[in-house]
Amino acid sequence: MGSLLRSVSGVRWGELRDATGAAAGGIPPLLSRIAYGDEDTARIAIDALGDAICTLGFVVGEATAPTVPFLLELVGSPHMACKAELLDLLGSICRTDQWHSAASAMQDRKHDASYRQQTGWETASRTAVYAGRSVIEDVASSVRPEEATAARKLLQMMDDTLSFPEL
Repeated sequence: MGSLLRSVSGVRWGELRDATGAAAGGIPPLLSRIAYGDEDTARIAIDALGDAICTLGFVVGEATAPTVPFLLELVGSPHMACKAELLDLLGSICRTDQWHSAASAMQDRKHDASYRQQTGWETASRTAVYAGRSVIEDVASSVRPEEATAARKLLQMMDDTLSFPEL
């Protein structure tokens, strides 16, 4: 895949499911289009990737957390187009709490154990975004206002996001 995204092949994408429940094998080509395509191609790929790893903008899946480090790698790349869109996607991933909310609502009922796996996906995804804080902070000082604004917005959201409820 070139100098960017070198370790994408180290992830067992075929064993993972995306946020729609489909096999996650389509994620590496989307990442590649973002990294190496022109700006229009990258925007289309970001939209498709968002649908796959953060469906509806608030539901993550099993493949979301493994994808986040690659999004951060792209955001940190000096000549990457569409950084603001990537930062917005990271923000959507970070703020998801659909599964935790559902599990919390089901607490003390026998079905709440069924959400354990999904709440783990949310926790891992948010943790992965937080692990990239230094990359996001670097972009926050960008001379490109759209990138800097998106990065500052994400940093503020990260600071303001409450911990997941105790289940």
